Amino acid sequence: MNNKAIPLALGAALVSALAAGRAWAAEPGQIFTFFQAEQLEYRTGTGKDGLNWDAQGWVGNDDHKLWFKTEGEKPNEGKLEKGEFQLLYSRPISDFFDVQAGVRQDIKPNPDRTFAVFGVQGIAPYKIEIDAAAFVSHEGEVSARLKGEYDMLITQQLILQPTAEINLAVQSVKERDIGSGVNSVGVGLRLRYEIIREFAPYIGFQWERKLGQTADYARADRETVDNRSFVTGVRFWF
Repeated sequence: MNNKAIPLALGAALVSALAAGRAWAAEPGQIFTFFQAEQLEYRTGTGKDGLNWDAQGWVGNDDHKLWFKTEGEKPNEGKLEKGEFQLLYSRPISDFFDVQAGVRQDIKPNPDRTFAVFGVQGIAPYKIEIDAAAFVSHEGEVSARLKGEYDMLITQQLILQPTAEINLAVQSVKERDIGSGVNSVGVGLRLRYEIIREFAPYIGFQWERKLGQTADYARADRETVDNRSFVTGVRFWF
């Protein structure tokens, strides 16, 4: 199977799993499904204006889950700049954390990459949601990502959510404009209003910074290194 066919295979597997999950859920206590678009937003600021998304879902039970994760960005002008898909198997290792393993497929940036994924996801003390993963590409490139977010209740419906993300790589990958070490960081602050629990429009601010050799690659390509964006979007789940 070539790299371009892998995202289609992942999508087909997800659809089949979700369909099966909905059918099996008729038997109490067995199979359940969940999907959440954590961020579906438009960004405008010092970088390229455009659409960004970050979503995930699963099908399974308390002990075994099949996860699907995707994130990406599409500027107003030009083609898709980032598109990533993950298909993961998950098992609990404590009351608050699951261990995950599977595959990740990047369709952008070029050239395409397929990764093995090993990670943990759950809730740390003070109810901080953590998603940490290590990636090994089919070319032997090793990288990692750490995400964190926290919900601060202002009222029962108005919620302020700070977020943070750190990306690092063991090797430099010039063809993908990625430098070794900590290569990018990002923090955000979003204020959402839950019209109902499952649906919440929001506004906010996102700051992202490329570091080290990754920043040098961006400057050479005449791209911005320090991006500050105002965001507006919607968060929903079912």
